[in-house]
Amino acid sequence: MERIFHTPEGVRDIYNGECSQKRKVQERIHRVFHQYGYEDIETPTFEYFEVFSREVGTIPSRELYKFFDREGNTLVLRPDFTPSVSRACATYFSPDQEPVSLCYTGNTFINNSSYRGRLKETTQMGVERIGDESADADAELLAMTVECLLAAGLTEFQISVGQVDYFKSLLKEAELNAEAEERLRSLISQKNAFGVEEFVEEQKLKEGIAKAFVEIPQMFGSTEVLEKARKLTNNARALEAVARLREIYEILKIYGYEKYVSFDFGMLSKYQYYTGIIFQAYTYGTGEPMIKGGRYNGLMKHFGKPAASIGFAIEVDNLLLALSSQKIISEKEEKRSVIQYGPADRTEAIAKAQKLRAEGHSVALRLKKEVR
Repeated sequence: MERIFHTPEGVRDIYNGECSQKRKVQERIHRVFHQYGYEDIETPTFEYFEVFSREVGTIPSRELYKFFDREGNTLVLRPDFTPSVSRACATYFSPDQEPVSLCYTGNTFINNSSYRGRLKETTQMGVERIGDESADADAELLAMTVECLLAAGLTEFQISVGQVDYFKSLLKEAELNAEAEERLRSLISQKNAFGVEEFVEEQKLKEGIAKAFVEIPQMFGSTEVLEKARKLTNNARALEAVARLREIYEILKIYGYEKYVSFDFGMLSKYQYYTGIIFQAYTYGTGEPMIKGGRYNGLMKHFGKPAASIGFAIEVDNLLLALSSQKIISEKEEKRSVIQYGPADRTEAIAKAQKLRAEGHSVALRLKKEVR
């Protein structure tokens, strides 16, 4: 039988300078989490299937890594931290009495199709603010997103902010069936304006709601988009969603970070548990978002403790790719000193190495090979 020593498809080894740089970036981001008062939490790498079931609204079951324990329970390698942290919060905390601020670092596992070219194991860092439904909490997480990217070394990036409730309120008004809803969601996510036009004609939607759906894929940009969204509908819930975005933007101006934010009403996440705002952070050098986040006010109910919540996850691998592409970090190995010594010089060599290490230098001791 042939022995296989290379990594499976979709996973990779990280070593030398790249590994060192990854650790440094993670440390800088972790510092931002703590500066905002977030506390560390570690959740298991695998959980019961129910934590990530369809009712929760996470990724499709076919993309989960599933296996069984000795008792026959179905277990899942975590594809997403938010349900795990929510489950832990419901177990150990009381977010109904006091908001809970938690941060995490770890790997997630998604059985992506090999045709997508994406890694199946990736590193995520993120935060969850549980038990706080305020616009201030929304703005705080957007401010943290900005500071995490600045701490990592980026200077040019943009955070696109969407509003799930705006779209959902219009969907409810349109009274579409589940299949039609999914088709419309897909067309809007793809920014396929012509496809949306054909769709609303097929569905024979009322003029006002049809116009709103046709406009949504093109509704992205600065604050003028908020005014356009407001004028497109009289739906009370949709108007509340727009007003919420306006309030968040005004709070962000206090932080001084509004220049990094734009709005995109066509942004719709594959995670069905999101409510309210959702957001993604982009820069050049990578086509994938570096950070994804949003509000999920209904998720904690699944775990027995209803609580309004918001969080974000940093895709560390995508962030490192962007930093490397922009020449902000180098994957060269960190400079270190090497002290070679023979048996007769051992005491002196160790003393010298320890002195240099105490001063903060990186020192490797190497025993000289005997020449025969």
